[in-house]
Parts: sequence; structure tokens; C-alpha cells
Amino acid sequence: MNFCRRRFNLYFLPATLGLLLSGCALWHRQHDFGAVLRIHVESESKAAGSNKSISVLRSQPMTINISTDPILTESDVISAKLLDTPDGGFSLEIKFEETAGWRLEQYTAGNPGKHLAIFAQWSLNKEDGRWLAAPFIARRMAGGVLTFTPDASREEAEQLVKTLNVDAKRNAGLKDK
Repeated sequence: MNFCRRRFNLYFLPATLGLLLSGCALWHRQHDFGAVLRIHVESESKAAGSNKSISVLRSQPMTINISTDPILTESDVISAKLLDTPDGGFSLEIKFEETAGWRLEQYTAGNPGKHLAIFAQWSLNKEDGRWLAAPFIARRMAGGVLTFTPDASREEAEQLVKTLNVDAKRNAGLKDK
């Protein structure tokens, strides 16, 4: 009886150590910060639970109702760029993977005259996250690219682009494995 217990302990010890070490690695990994990007579609109804009311833009606040489920997230991003505009400002260009691009095209084709609501967070600081834009859907957005002018400083936008690109490279590496 003691012999079986020792053998069990010999097998159990490496398994337990492996689990603890992988658990510590997972715990550490969860605390690595990645950008947060959530893109929602404006909703007409105020059905409890599936919709909520948000305020977008700080200088001229606009209240819109959105579906609580995002249509796109940071995990769908391939790359992000900060583009200079002719008027001296800047805009963000977010390129999505193929299936996410199809989703963007589908939702914009089906919801003309509504808005997309874009939320982003670019650091661990909760104040570094807010609703950045609510671009009007005039027509179908094909090609998997979304360009918008954010309600953010250039430094905030640069940090968001940097973090989204780091996450996109990490996600691409995980998909290759």
C-alpha cells in the first residue's frame, strides 16, 4: 500500500509542479496590458439588457443607443495607422482581418443612416479609455478598413496605434502556432 502511494506521489509531484508553473505563466500573461477596441452599431430600440445609451464626443456630446455586443474588437485588428489630414489634424485607420472585414461590410450595408460607436482604451489607467467616435454610416464599408477622426489627443492616438499593432503581431504569432 505504501509503495503505491509513493508511486502516485512521484507522478503527482511533476504534474502539480507543471500545473503551478503554467498557472503562474497564465496569471502573469493576463496582467500584460493590450489595447481595448470595441465597435458597436447604433440601435433604435431601448430593449433592456441588449442595448445601452452612451455619450460620445467630449466637446459636442452626442447620446446614442447601441447594441451591447460589439461587432468588432481588438482581436480582429491586423494593423492600425495614424494618418495626417490636410487640415492639420489626424485620423486613425484600422485594418481588420478578412472575416472581420466582411462583418464590417455586412453591418454597414444593413444599417445606413446609423452610427458606429467606437470605444478604446490604450493603457491600464481607466481614464485612458472612452468613446472616441461615432462615424455616420453613409454607405457600405468594404475592404475591411475603418478610418475615423478620434476624440483624442495625438499622443493618446499614437499610444492606441502602438498598442493595437503590438497586439496584432502577438495575435498573428498565436494563430501561426
